[in-house]
Amino acid sequence: MADEHHFPCTVCGADMRFDPASNQMVCDHCGNTEPVEEAGPWGGGSIRELDFATALQGKVDAADMEEVRTTSCPNCGALIEFEGDTHATECPFCATPVVTDTGTTRHIKPRGLLPFAVEERAAHEAMTAWLGKLWFAPNGLRQYARKGRKLNGIYVPYWTFDADTSSRYSGERGDDYYVTRTVTRNGERKQIRERRTRWRRATGRVQRFFDDVLVLASKSLPKKYTDALEPWDLSALEPYRPEFLAGFTAEAYQVPLEEGFTEARAYMDRMILRDVKYDIGGDRQRVHDIQTEVRDVTFKHILLPVWMAAYKYNGQSFRFVVNGRTGKVQGERPYSAWKIAFAVILGLILAAGIGYLYATNR
Repeated sequence: MADEHHFPCTVCGADMRFDPASNQMVCDHCGNTEPVEEAGPWGGGSIRELDFATALQGKVDAADMEEVRTTSCPNCGALIEFEGDTHATECPFCATPVVTDTGTTRHIKPRGLLPFAVEERAAHEAMTAWLGKLWFAPNGLRQYARKGRKLNGIYVPYWTFDADTSSRYSGERGDDYYVTRTVTRNGERKQIRERRTRWRRATGRVQRFFDDVLVLASKSLPKKYTDALEPWDLSALEPYRPEFLAGFTAEAYQVPLEEGFTEARAYMDRMILRDVKYDIGGDRQRVHDIQTEVRDVTFKHILLPVWMAAYKYNGQSFRFVVNGRTGKVQGERPYSAWKIAFAVILGLILAAGIGYLYATNR
């Protein structure tokens, strides 16, 4: 069965939640506060990497696996985790009602997380301010957002990968030089400088250690939004402790480990290509071939904090996300048809007025 975690208040017995503002557990019923317990068997004193090759063979230690109770949102496909006696909720990604089934899914445990540092009120203010800068956003949507409906705090799953790489390359180095030529233009002879490039063969080797290459393990949000929330302060990762999830929602990962590494490897290849061009030097580079050896690949499953709002307005869903550490906002940009039409008409009127003034003053 999936592990269930409850944190009863030592004063009144009500459930406590993690409070980002005070970085401790808070009881909303009686106001009691308690510190977050030190890392125990879930995380240990440090965040341990897991071996990638071993995991691909299905040989992950039982201690590094868990069974989680999840259900897939019928609208957006988000894989939502359920805790305790909760059986129904609203999807934080699209505001669709969802009900859990009776099954559990076996997953690799999260090894670390970044606790929320921005409280919900501050995240809501940041989102409202962001919406206020969107002139073409419908007024009704802004008003709906200002009504005070709470944002959902959700831990979004990510993979991180470490790898040691060594790459041999072959290519060409181009060094620019200039020659002076005499040309005739409009019957007049002129001298011009013309750039040319002298190419010569180049081979060599570059090495790079990649640390914590971050890959989104969720398919519930457009990647362009989550990428735009970066950078994340991964140096502040905490060993996973369930106390940090108290009062928040967690999404189970949907991107398999091997698929996640494929994306990480594409990032590594881009960085290696940049290293090769730098190593070749010169003014220009041609890279013909790169052969990379990848060694000692390790990984972690981590959770990153996001405040999220899914608003339905005029039959459409609009999603906004706020970085739970920095308050940075991203989201789907809504447009008001009448505002756009008004702007076009106003632009035409201004253009006509400028044209009239120009014609009468000639």
